[in-house]
Amino acid sequence: MAQSTNRIPFRSLIPFLLISFGLAWGILGLYIFLPEPMVAVFGQLNGNHPLFFLAVYAPAIAAFTIVASCNGFSGLLRFLERALLWRCDAAWYAFLIIGIPFIFVVGSAIRGNLFSEPFPFSSLQALSVGLLLAAIKGPVEEFGWRGLALPLLQRKFAPISAGLILGAAWGLWHFPAFVLSGTQQSEWSFTSFFAGCLAISVIVTALFNRSHGSILLSAFFHFQLMNPIFPDAQPYDTYLLIVAAILVVLWNRKDMFAKERSIMAVIPD
Repeated sequence: MAQSTNRIPFRSLIPFLLISFGLAWGILGLYIFLPEPMVAVFGQLNGNHPLFFLAVYAPAIAAFTIVASCNGFSGLLRFLERALLWRCDAAWYAFLIIGIPFIFVVGSAIRGNLFSEPFPFSSLQALSVGLLLAAIKGPVEEFGWRGLALPLLQRKFAPISAGLILGAAWGLWHFPAFVLSGTQQSEWSFTSFFAGCLAISVIVTALFNRSHGSILLSAFFHFQLMNPIFPDAQPYDTYLLIVAAILVVLWNRKDMFAKERSIMAVIPD
């Protein structure tokens, strides 16, 4: 089925990136270069701080702004319908529900901490809060990265290239968190994380296209990668995700190297 792509022009990528990077890097940059005034006024930044949420939500804010400015409120509502799309091949559901936990368990076993670290939550209430925070934080980014940026990139590039380009931008977007003390990312290796972003972006590109542009499944994939009940498997989870990305490309090679089945419309017809 032909897709109408003229509602959101390709050049919208520029304001999308400017808003996404400007808002996130601006907030984190102020804490990096002006830590004392920022802490005095807004308090110490951590993963649950409102300003951290605002930085994380920057891609979604950028997407909502661009879609609404180009197509009004009705267009924004139709864009949000992508968050209700759930139909996809059973193999993808198996990967999301079984495959991703398997990657973390195997990675943790290789690391040697599978049975040595206690379960991170001491009560059902703490577990519920942890799952809720994971669900309303990173996955919201997908309204921007996959909801808007990926369809635009796929108008010019084959899915494999679009996925890698977006993965590079996505990884770079996280960089300030790696140099800001007090964030979870400050304890990680950026090189390993960046490689993981490339692999994850390739996988979710294939998922996005096979699910007819589902933001819901892209967000669920993102959630699974942040799921707090999974064991710490770094950096072996990254290595296994790279292997998974290679297998996904091989399995979907016809679709990944051609644009015929790519989702290019930001707003579904």
